[in-house]
Amino acid sequence: MKQSQLLIPTLREAPADAEAVSHKLMLRAGLIRQLASGVYTYLPLGFRVLKKVQEIVREEMDRAGAQELLLPAMQPAELWRESGRYDVYGPELIRLKDRHDREFALGPTHEEVITTLVAGEVSSYRQLPMTLYQIQTKYRDERRPRFGLLRGREFLMKDAYSFDRSWEELDVTYRAMYAAYSRIFTRVGLNFRAVQADAGAIGGEGETHEFMALADIGEDTIVVSENGDYAANLEKAEMFWEEPAASGTEVPPMNRVHTPNAHTIDQLCAHFDAEASAFFKTLLYRVDDLPIAVVVRGDREVNETKVLNALGGERIELAEGAEVERLTGAAVGFAGPVGLSGVKLLVDREVQAMASGVAGANETDYHAENVQPDRDFTADLVGDFRNAAEGDLSPDGSGPLKFYRGIEVGHVFKLGTKYSEKLGAEYLDESGRRQPAIMGCYGIGISRILSAVVEQNYDENGIRWPKELSPAAVHIIPASIKDEDQRKLALELYDRFRSAGVEALLDDRDERAGVKFKDADLLGLSFRVVVGREAAEGRVEFKRRTDADKVTLSIEEAYERICSQL
Repeated sequence: MKQSQLLIPTLREAPADAEAVSHKLMLRAGLIRQLASGVYTYLPLGFRVLKKVQEIVREEMDRAGAQELLLPAMQPAELWRESGRYDVYGPELIRLKDRHDREFALGPTHEEVITTLVAGEVSSYRQLPMTLYQIQTKYRDERRPRFGLLRGREFLMKDAYSFDRSWEELDVTYRAMYAAYSRIFTRVGLNFRAVQADAGAIGGEGETHEFMALADIGEDTIVVSENGDYAANLEKAEMFWEEPAASGTEVPPMNRVHTPNAHTIDQLCAHFDAEASAFFKTLLYRVDDLPIAVVVRGDREVNETKVLNALGGERIELAEGAEVERLTGAAVGFAGPVGLSGVKLLVDREVQAMASGVAGANETDYHAENVQPDRDFTADLVGDFRNAAEGDLSPDGSGPLKFYRGIEVGHVFKLGTKYSEKLGAEYLDESGRRQPAIMGCYGIGISRILSAVVEQNYDENGIRWPKELSPAAVHIIPASIKDEDQRKLALELYDRFRSAGVEALLDDRDERAGVKFKDADLLGLSFRVVVGREAAEGRVEFKRRTDADKVTLSIEEAYERICSQL
């Protein structure tokens, strides 16, 4: 590739609306351009990286025994209604109608389509197990697209679906996919962790893991044991719990206290001169159509995923101010568990174990102290309804929990029969009886990997691509293309690399050397060869993108060194 003939529109400065480092650098390096919010064009070098990720994914999926196919992006809406997800998916599902007024959706995922395909083509246990995968553009109408390729409305994804005859067989498939994902993320150069996760809108009946690339910009919180192997997404994270012994102290009667304008935990701490842990925090939600109240300790945060799973619901949203007033008779900030009616009451086990606490009195400007669980209110459900906090003990007893930020780049699920039963993916077993296939699904954000890799591999000058993903292996830069010795030696080296099957980018532009070096740092190719003043003697400067220093080598030494490291 000759740089003078390539579309690589580098920028000195990133657009003002670019927030993430990866977004800024990929725009500046001329890898991507935004067409609309959350919708991007991949320019030639960016597309080369994208294809390299796809090649690695294909190699590892094929190695794991999966078969590649391609499914339609346009999906009939009736399939989504049949699976029960048409309304669950909400406004993120991009819907449209054809000229015959038939409803369709642009696929954000393909469980319905693949299950329908298998239902029509697989009938015998002899055809299973089977794993099918595709690499395809997906569509989700994100409320707030941001961070470039990390959260877009159109993105490239690898999604795979397995069909097994038993849960034991699914265990084998799941482990094979888990191992394949570990190899993929290692090969693309990511620092990642696999964590226990919640299945979310995909659903399922078994374990699920997310693969997280560690990065400060990540929107997910990863909870890990400092001294052990426990790792989970914050939505799923559990804590070591041991029922505390009863204090035996008699609690005085509940007492109503005037607390004007004290409706936050901080304000209440100041008013009562107490720690946040002394309060009961009551939040009102609506789960599907059911109004509920969740009570956690004042220094804790409600884990909405745990609440949703405990109730078997599909949607959860915080009650708006008007509904809070209708349910409690008080303004927002004064809700409490005592005397609530018409509301299902969920109490965190930590609150249930407290001798007493301060809670909202369900009356504007009033709270109640000496509130005792069971005596003054009765929970409809007691459980773990809070987020883990740093310093909590790991559930496996291996030490305190520590938090990291992560970018989700992959997710593996055990779906069970959630889709196969609804959409008729059945087979005849050895006895001639119909059985639903036991399913799993496995997704990788192909385009998101580009951003995740850049988030972990950059310096103040630009990107530092791992050699597996570098748009080309070596960047050959003649300091002056007008110098005959430099030009001839650069072309000789370029042709030699190409003949050996090594991808090379030749900067044959008539630009100042400083401009070329700045662009080279920005593009971040793995190896750089500068042909300069010693060209007449057949000597060049060699440098890895990750190294601070360069070395002078003969052209033969430079060639051999690069080939050996590839």
